[in-house]
Amino acid sequence: MCLTVHPREKNQGAMNWQIFKLIYRHSKLSEKRSAAFEQNKAARYVIYGLGIFMILYLIFIAVLLALIANESRRITGVELISGILPFILALDFLTRFAVQQTPSQLVKPYLLLPIPRHTSIDCYLVSSMLSNGNLIWLALYIPYSIMSILPHQGIWITLAFLLAMWLIEVINSQWYLLVRSLINISYAWWLLPLAVYGMIAIPMFTGKHIGLEHFFNFYAEHILTSWAFIGIPLVMLVFFMINRQVQYIATWQESTGENTEKTTLNARLSFLDKYGEIGQYIRIELRSIFRCKNIRKSVISAIILVVIFALLLSFTSIYDNPFFISFWLIYCYVIFGAMILSKVMCYEGNYIDCLMVHHNNIFHLLRAKYFLYGSFLLVTFILLIPTVFTHKCTVFALVAYGLFTAGPLHILLLQMAVYNKQTMPLNTKFIGKGSMENNWMQIVIQLFVFFVPIFFIRLIHLFFSDVVVYSILSAIGLAFIITNEFWIGNIYRRMMLRRYTNMEGLRASRD
Repeated sequence: MCLTVHPREKNQGAMNWQIFKLIYRHSKLSEKRSAAFEQNKAARYVIYGLGIFMILYLIFIAVLLALIANESRRITGVELISGILPFILALDFLTRFAVQQTPSQLVKPYLLLPIPRHTSIDCYLVSSMLSNGNLIWLALYIPYSIMSILPHQGIWITLAFLLAMWLIEVINSQWYLLVRSLINISYAWWLLPLAVYGMIAIPMFTGKHIGLEHFFNFYAEHILTSWAFIGIPLVMLVFFMINRQVQYIATWQESTGENTEKTTLNARLSFLDKYGEIGQYIRIELRSIFRCKNIRKSVISAIILVVIFALLLSFTSIYDNPFFISFWLIYCYVIFGAMILSKVMCYEGNYIDCLMVHHNNIFHLLRAKYFLYGSFLLVTFILLIPTVFTHKCTVFALVAYGLFTAGPLHILLLQMAVYNKQTMPLNTKFIGKGSMENNWMQIVIQLFVFFVPIFFIRLIHLFFSDVVVYSILSAIGLAFIITNEFWIGNIYRRMMLRRYTNMEGLRASRD
């Protein structure tokens, strides 16, 4: 399909609309032609099931909030939602990191065409604004408005409320896209959302009556007022204009090679030579972490998350419940594997032909990854030591969780070597076509390793003491670690049976 633009076109608006429709159609066709579109249908259905469960959960919350609003004589239904809206938007902002990508990906071909320079960015921004993801929270707002706002304030106030809430969700999506894009450039931009949410929390600490009640009352009175219908569209326009400029600059710099980070690994890592081929692959993996932007940022992100939750576990009482302590310990240990091992072969897809030259290359590569990221668990162990001094858990517990993660959980994550067949770029983040993480099997495996082990651990806690539970976890972990060659060999053989299909997908999805 050709994208033809006539320079003497008189109707610029009509021309832009035609370009917009073509780019939108291209993006949809690109998704369907993706190597990952037809794979993992069962996993996709699981995600759809989780989405339905989330909608039902939001409806349940809506009913509870409506009952509270109907019983209150002090506040209206609109004021109740206004008071808790900062918490809803903060939660929505955080969940978008798990499910939403920036819209400036796949724009590289359009940057080279003789079309208005912002057209492709505008297309993806508008698409993100009209995304179905921005409608999810209506599962909370619609039942709530029917039960609490419609009977007391009429149909027009109800419709105005729903329109305002949808526009606010769109603004939140643009806010997320801006932050996500800036963080992709530099982690220092994390200070921006921290500063913004810190400013939002100011009413909690100011005034005559500090606390959550004052926070709630402040926003109940100041968000959804008559001025909101003037302010909300203006804020949305401001975010749109900032986003289109930031993402255009980022994609242009990345496509032209400007502002590229250069890092060097000073250590020669010669001590790895004595470990043969596995040592060489560990060397390659370490060099990839230091030299490749996307892999390096994944490792840094994992370390930051472990530090945050280690501090929360150690010095706050938020997660004093045994269930949550177990959950966050598992989370801290699994995060390295979930962010990197679940994408095994995706980064290697950039040079998969070289790996297929010699027999057993992939086998040695998988074992090298297993040993390297197993050793990274020592970093997590060290970062979690403060939880021992604050008496939140014991050294035996940390060792047991670490061994259990290094055993069955890392082996499970390495299973993705069989199913991953979409190349991910090593450095490009904004313009790489492989940067769209649409492998549903990855998502299901990640959810499994985060949530299923905790239920298994809490189940055996019902029947045994802590010492026995940690001994069981350690024994299971050690059994898998000792027999890692058998499990990785099984993964390797199954992968070889699919090697031609996987290689075709990896080659087709390269930038």
